[in-house]
Amino acid sequence: QKTHLKSTCLQYQLYLLLNSHCFCLLKNGMGLIIFFLCAYVPKTEAAHCKWAEVLKDLERIKTSKDIDVSLYTANADEDVKCQELVMRCFFLETEVIIQECRIKNCSKTQDVWNIWKNGNEGLENNKLTSTKSAKCKECEEYEEKNFTEFIQNFVKVIQRDCK
Repeated sequence: QKTHLKSTCLQYQLYLLLNSHCFCLLKNGMGLIIFFLCAYVPKTEAAHCKWAEVLKDLERIKTSKDIDVSLYTANADEDVKCQELVMRCFFLETEVIIQECRIKNCSKTQDVWNIWKNGNEGLENNKLTSTKSAKCKECEEYEEKNFTEFIQNFVKVIQRDCK
């Protein structure tokens, strides 16, 4: 109870401080410039890779012994024009892993679910933004590989996208 009260008091004091000083700064041109620079810089710094969380989860599941499934696995060196389609294939195959985990009650089910969820968010709600090159394959055209190879290629593709 006391910590909640302290937190509320601190938030109110911060509100008063920001309210008095920040709005004064915004009245002049230099204050506006500083405000926009401060608002912009952290976003560029934080946006280094939109797949960072997916990579963390892939690291967690790559040694899982209870996932034994063959998956369509795109090559890590596919044409750059096919990058988004390749990513979609990997995230689609993640659904197969989720089903496998549900059946076998895997210890890494939550991590796999996070990969799928973050992947779909990263792919902007399943709207394909790149044009499909004639060279690009459908997911089912790729060779089926074991779970370990699938994860290795998935990581390579994500790291390539993050460069």
